[in-house]
Amino acid sequence: MTVQPSSASPRASLCQADQPPSFQSLLRGKLAHNPRYSCCPSRPLSQICPQRSLPLSAPLSPGFSLGSTIQSHTKGIWMWCLPHPSRAGHTLVLLDTEGLGDVEKGNTKNDTWIFALAVLLSSTLVYNSRGTINQQAMEQLHYVTELTELIKVKPVEEDSAEFVRFFPAFVWAVRDFVLQLVLDGQEITEDEYLENALKLKPGSSKQDQHYNLPRKCIRQFFPARKCFGFVPPAGWKHLARLEELREDELEPEFQEQVAQFCRHVWETSKPKTLLGGHVVTGAMLGNLAVTYVDAIRSGAVPCMESAVLALAQIENSAAVGEAVAVYEEQLERRAALPTESVQELLEVHAQCEREALRAFMARAFKDDEQQYQRHLKDKLDSKRTELCRRNEQASSDRCTAALRELSQELEERVREGSYSVPGGYQRFLADQREMVEKYQRVPGKGIMAAEVLQEFLKSKETVPLALTMWPPPPAERARAEAAEREAQLSQEMQAKTEQLLQDQERSHEEHVRQLTAKMEEDRRQLLAEQERALALKLQVPAPGPWGAGTGTELPRLQQQMQQMQEMQKKRKRRKRRRWYRFGF
Repeated sequence: MTVQPSSASPRASLCQADQPPSFQSLLRGKLAHNPRYSCCPSRPLSQICPQRSLPLSAPLSPGFSLGSTIQSHTKGIWMWCLPHPSRAGHTLVLLDTEGLGDVEKGNTKNDTWIFALAVLLSSTLVYNSRGTINQQAMEQLHYVTELTELIKVKPVEEDSAEFVRFFPAFVWAVRDFVLQLVLDGQEITEDEYLENALKLKPGSSKQDQHYNLPRKCIRQFFPARKCFGFVPPAGWKHLARLEELREDELEPEFQEQVAQFCRHVWETSKPKTLLGGHVVTGAMLGNLAVTYVDAIRSGAVPCMESAVLALAQIENSAAVGEAVAVYEEQLERRAALPTESVQELLEVHAQCEREALRAFMARAFKDDEQQYQRHLKDKLDSKRTELCRRNEQASSDRCTAALRELSQELEERVREGSYSVPGGYQRFLADQREMVEKYQRVPGKGIMAAEVLQEFLKSKETVPLALTMWPPPPAERARAEAAEREAQLSQEMQAKTEQLLQDQERSHEEHVRQLTAKMEEDRRQLLAEQERALALKLQVPAPGPWGAGTGTELPRLQQQMQQMQEMQKKRKRRKRRRWYRFGF
């Protein structure tokens, strides 16, 4: 997601989904970058731009339109996203802001909030100006001096140095740059040109402080910065119809500069992340923008930590729903009811639960109390109970149908009185045993086969009373057979109970295992974020004569870096001995 505040009317053009943006797209103001997103937002972020927003559901759109008059064209912030041209699985999101300092607006606070939103939502911030980087250009970037008043990292007071951990990389694009990069008779690079423009003036007068303030803020908040200069893309007669020009009609030097810019942005821009190192997806970006805009509308100061917590609630709730959907999808593919054993059914449930947990862990973040994971486990336990019930019902239905079909001939003989003769009871028992043997050979009966058979035979115990039997039947054998079936059924029920208990233990261990892996990954991300922040702080030069107490800053930061690295080594040594306790 590239954010481009501009003093001109900015413009974006469509880039092909599998190709880098054209040169024309950049001359129109689309100085782009490449954060990583797993998906695009599901709806246009009209909350950011009440005047107009570009729907993300229009992939064939020609892009942001270009204004060639003196009147500001872009209003608010426009958004456009497409697959990253060189990184699979990444989405490129472009944010195009209206021109800052438009005389027709009459409300400079609007520009200030647009700049703040650009900083909050982007991972690379591209600021473009025309001509040169001079004092006027610095003064037009006065919004950077107000960032500490417009943005908070935490609800409580924090050191302004903390902002460097969460602010985007900064790129200054100088359009229509025609000067020679020579300083004191020596050729310099574009980056050296920017750093020279950011040098602080010695002195403590009010004029010196006014001169140093925007430079100090840029140096402090954006230690990772880059500069690019672009010559005019075409002759002045053609500037009003840039959209109509072919690429071969553009200045070759401009095309080369654009190519260098694209390479830098695609190769160096980082994924957009939140506090804790969590990578932002498209859906998260939409909710994040709504959270910030709602805070601004309410008159509050947008707080990064509060926004992340609010976003975590939304994402974690969605993660639970997504995990349940994954479970049901996996179950639909894997389960064939009825199963022949409880163990077979529980293995299917375990596979589906494992995939559901992976989906949850991939999306959830900052579930520090495992509230949402416990909620997911409750849902999956309910799904298991429902699965067992469905399996039993499917088995019962199949067994009942099989017994009904096999017992038709036996019941027909009873109605015809075939067993109401001397010795009829023995014939009845023999035919019944034959029917049971046939039933036992029926495949796919499932786990209710014995129980359904037992209930069926009990329902037939009154049949001999309706027969004329002489001599009286030997009841001992029938009772022995019934007792044997009861014992077998009891054993099956006990085995089922033990298997369910074992599955609960397995489920608990699976949740703990994946939670442990998630916590370890979060720890690594947090540590990497802290190391990056310290490395960036080490890049910030001492403030100089306008500030005090800077002599010990560098050694202190270096000491913090060493302590953090030593802590990481200790954690690795304790890794095999460390256990995470997780209770449901």
